[in-house]
Amino acid sequence: MVYDGGAVESFTIIFMGEFQGDKKVGKSWLYPVEQWFLSWAVSRVPKQIETYHLTMATLVWSFLILIFCYLAQFNVAWLWAMSACVLGQYVTDLLDGAVGRFRNTGLVRWGYYMDHLLDYVFLCAILIGYSFFAPDDFKFMFFFILAICAGYMVHSYLDFGATGRFKIAHYGIGPSEIRILFIVINTLFILFGKTYIRFTLPAALIVVSIGLVIVVWRAHKAIWKIDMDNKRVVDDDESH
Repeated sequence: MVYDGGAVESFTIIFMGEFQGDKKVGKSWLYPVEQWFLSWAVSRVPKQIETYHLTMATLVWSFLILIFCYLAQFNVAWLWAMSACVLGQYVTDLLDGAVGRFRNTGLVRWGYYMDHLLDYVFLCAILIGYSFFAPDDFKFMFFFILAICAGYMVHSYLDFGATGRFKIAHYGIGPSEIRILFIVINTLFILFGKTYIRFTLPAALIVVSIGLVIVVWRAHKAIWKIDMDNKRVVDDDESH
């Protein structure tokens, strides 16, 4: 096999340069509270628990959510356990990157890849779990909600590739706020049953769809401007 020296050099420049995926742009409403919690908790995580243990814990939380949602078909009180799993995943997801930086573990690219892949797995587990006990004529809506929510994820990764800025919070709303929303949804379901889903689920689908269109439109305009600004600089250099 013959190796292209230029390709190897390009690979080295791209993958050995400074990686920005662990540096998020934009702050959610809960950001100040999260920073206070991290400043208190990160040094208190037992040494036996590494950053990759915290990252992979999302698989455990996802599996437990599926179990508890299945049981919620027979006793809605199991949704309290599901909410506890959502809160647990929130904590481990907050801590994994902070612990890695605090201990200089070095798994920056691996953490970026696996953390966000498992965020998708976690989202799928929640929506699949809801479909277990949702009214039969509304189960199809969870497919559309998954598609729209995945659209936000795809947007963030493509925007990062185009701009080098990794942004997951929009208008103060990010994954943290969405987790809290799931807990609120569970509480409403426990208190009021399936009836409220018939009104809130379609409304939620409309809201997140409109939000995705706005976010993508703003990103499209910003990236277009970057290209045009770069072209103008190149044209000016060539003219001189």
